[in-house]
Amino acid sequence: VFCFAVTLVALFDGKTTMWKGVPSWLAMIIFFILMSVVGMLEGMQIAFFAVAKLAPAERGDSKFQKMTCQLLFKGDGKNLPGFMIGRQLMVVSCMFFIARVTSVSIPDGESNIFDVPDSVQEFFNTGLLGALITTIVASITWQLVASAFPLAFLANPITYIFLRICLMFEASGICHGAWV
Repeated sequence: VFCFAVTLVALFDGKTTMWKGVPSWLAMIIFFILMSVVGMLEGMQIAFFAVAKLAPAERGDSKFQKMTCQLLFKGDGKNLPGFMIGRQLMVVSCMFFIARVTSVSIPDGESNIFDVPDSVQEFFNTGLLGALITTIVASITWQLVASAFPLAFLANPITYIFLRICLMFEASGICHGAWV
């Protein structure tokens, strides 16, 4: 909670590395959307590896569970590693924006966040608070849920859409070197 408080106060006070033309309210909305995208991608990774161990008959009965598994495990088995490559491209893309929101930068002559001493502000400026936010909220939490409920992740239509997008990124060829 403290990490979010510092980050959001810094964002609305104009003390982050967010681009000048982006309003704070819009940056906050995009920040939470991208954190959710990263979380879904992290959870999908765990859920896909969990269902890979299951027999095809045990991979769910819903429309999206079946569609996701058919796409993920079809053919010569390259879609799961292909997803992993495309997923990494999506996560990195999201992280560029998230880092802009969570990186604290106090302009010269401005007061510190919460009027803390300079030494505490230097700690805020390290980016550790943003790293904690993304690690806990956009990664570990989603992974824990996916490990407990992998079939529920497969039943989500967003999972299927993100799988398609990740495979499209991989098919673009931008990371063909990852197959070496």
